[in-house]
Amino acid sequence: MTRTIPRRLHELAQAAPEREILRYRFLNGDEITLTRAQLLQLAQSTAAQLAAAGANADDIVAIVQRHPLALVGTFLGAALLGAVPSILPFATEKLHPDRYKASMAALFDLVQPALLVTEPELYDEVAALLPSPAPEKPALLSIDVGATHASPLPEPSIDPNAIALLQHSSGTTGLQKGVALSHRAIFDQLDAYSQAIGFSDADIVVSWLPLYHDMGLIAGFLMPILSGARLVLMSPFDWVRSPQMLLRAISDQRGTFCWLPNFAYNFCAQKIRERDLEGVDLSSLRAVINCSEPVRADSHQLFIERFAPYGLNPHALATCYAMAETVFAVSQSAVGQPVRVDVVERDALRIDGFARPTADDQPSENIVSCGRPIEGMAVRVLDTERRPLPERRVGALTVRSPYMLTGYYHRPEATESVFHDGWYLTGDIGYVAEGEVFVLGREKDLLIVGGRNVYPQDLEALVNTVEGVHAGRVVAFGVLNAQAGTEDVAIVAEVEMDSESSTISANIRRIIANRSDVSVRYVKLVPSGWLIKTSSGKLARGANRDKFLSESSQ
Repeated sequence: MTRTIPRRLHELAQAAPEREILRYRFLNGDEITLTRAQLLQLAQSTAAQLAAAGANADDIVAIVQRHPLALVGTFLGAALLGAVPSILPFATEKLHPDRYKASMAALFDLVQPALLVTEPELYDEVAALLPSPAPEKPALLSIDVGATHASPLPEPSIDPNAIALLQHSSGTTGLQKGVALSHRAIFDQLDAYSQAIGFSDADIVVSWLPLYHDMGLIAGFLMPILSGARLVLMSPFDWVRSPQMLLRAISDQRGTFCWLPNFAYNFCAQKIRERDLEGVDLSSLRAVINCSEPVRADSHQLFIERFAPYGLNPHALATCYAMAETVFAVSQSAVGQPVRVDVVERDALRIDGFARPTADDQPSENIVSCGRPIEGMAVRVLDTERRPLPERRVGALTVRSPYMLTGYYHRPEATESVFHDGWYLTGDIGYVAEGEVFVLGREKDLLIVGGRNVYPQDLEALVNTVEGVHAGRVVAFGVLNAQAGTEDVAIVAEVEMDSESSTISANIRRIIANRSDVSVRYVKLVPSGWLIKTSSGKLARGANRDKFLSESSQ
């Protein structure tokens, strides 16, 4: 059976044209709903506009849009043409404007899209990203979501091995690293992942995740749409302003699945007020899946304690390890069962790289499992010489599956550099124990302080608990101490600048000294907006380190 995105959209509309498939919820509570037939009509209308603007099969269609129907319509419309859609982040106050513009310019130069699609409100802003004088390509197009067309375009004949879409990395300077994924890879991944979580067209996904990030694009969009399940979407910017709207949507629509990055568990638990939860019922949730960041047991516990009184089943909390290069999931914990927490000796883990189960009298750490590899996925751990390591030994995580990236688009050297003997080098550090995957952090972010491995997210989690620090607005990194021959730890935290800064700094140093094996050399307190984030909302450690060093040298 030939499975491509266009073929699947036609099949769904033919099988049950009046069945609702997409609902968009606005901040004020208004909603837009689309049936399967209406979704296909929207995609066909957009495809006609793209074709009229000169888009052809295999062309790259870059998309910078905020309007939900325009974004969904443009993505699926490009797919209906046999073109290759690529959703890009638009500029926000959280993205450094110079870095954003430089990154987008590098992307356009590398990918050379035929069209750059935006909307009227963003037209001038997006046009400013193009070189001056403006090149012939990409042509800049604004989509009219209310347009109609005389007749549907013919369904293209597409090779399942052809590139279906480009996903772009979310690094501060890494947007030009486009992950090319085929139709076959996407459907094979969704088959395996749906089996792992027991997902079907009877499920209802509720998501605020941006579609330019792999978790939002695959789990929060393509999986429900291509399976024929119902999807309830909302803007990530609306969710940040009013996080309770996610829980209300789950309650109102009887949502069964939701994916969240780890910080969102803390954000919801801390920011949603009691009065905003009146009448909320979360008992329909089969799974709230923690993905995209290293998972923290205390975040899960906080979420459970806050929302269990509103019907949340504690066993609904699950975990996933995923990346764009494998389409999405590498591993997944069992839905409906408690997530395993591995209690290991701190010194053995940090000094010896051995996740040894703890003895009663030893300092310990709780490492949360990301579950077992999904069907078809293999995971192994390598040492620094790229030799396989046994279970419970910490090293570089590598993966292999039938549904990997076709390659980094127009980047053969980059593609070759991340593979070793057919295995993809993820850049993550972790270990495998009893068949389950445990992720400790990014290899490039690892600090080595006095011979100990220190993961910056552990320090950031401690600092986030200090009164006066803006939760989630902390970054930790290493600064080379050439004289000592090791790295010093630096902390940058956003606070209210009229607060008692000396007290906050002292408390930061105290909590890290008391609850970790390192001490802090530098503490820098900064105002809101100082820290640089990536397009997916993650704090960019490298960019913030550079900014810290630049300001320190002035």
